[in-house]
Amino acid sequence: MVFILKISTAKIHKTNQSLMPLYKTITFNPNTKLLIWKIEESFDVLSKDIKLTDHCQARVDGMKSDLHRRGFMSIRHLLAYFGYTDFDLSYDKNGKPHLADGKYISITHSYTFSAIIISDHPVGIDIEKQRPKILKIAHKFTTLAEYSTLANEDAIIRKLTIVWGTKEAVYKSFARPGISFLEHIFVEDFRLDDPGTSAKVYADNKSETYDVYFQEFEEFTLVYAVIS
Repeated sequence: MVFILKISTAKIHKTNQSLMPLYKTITFNPNTKLLIWKIEESFDVLSKDIKLTDHCQARVDGMKSDLHRRGFMSIRHLLAYFGYTDFDLSYDKNGKPHLADGKYISITHSYTFSAIIISDHPVGIDIEKQRPKILKIAHKFTTLAEYSTLANEDAIIRKLTIVWGTKEAVYKSFARPGISFLEHIFVEDFRLDDPGTSAKVYADNKSETYDVYFQEFEEFTLVYAVIS
């Protein structure tokens, strides 16, 4: 699949709700776009003029973390950029989000960043903070021996974060219970200066291949996967 990749940063777009700062906009083609927002507003500001379904209001009310609450609401502003509201969004039994018009959507937020990708094709997205903690859980999703040639621990953390993010993005798109990151999702090897890679998932007598792209910014890693 060939994409027309256009990237812009630090734009301000006026939605029906407010002036919303977009940290980055990535356009693959006219039918696939990704928006990233750096969450700097308070929960009260993010909640202004946003109407939630009863289900989502209950979810927000039950969140103890202010950062999680702000991340949840920032996603609703990103939806508004595309002309959607919370009432256009639903979740299936596996927790996968769906839009009422049939377009594919994937959602992520981590600490101070949130993002969504919307496409005519199956997609997945993930943002991860680069943290040494990933070294302790790496054995759960990959084989550490594969990273022995990297120059230093920082490079290992960066690459492991990309691999984890790739598997998260693919898992979100494939969305079937019982999927093992270690046993069912495989990432083609890549260099840190590559723009992307590919990944395959095998489970339940079904397989899918994804084109994967990644970017690093402010000690975070963004990964997005589009079905090949």
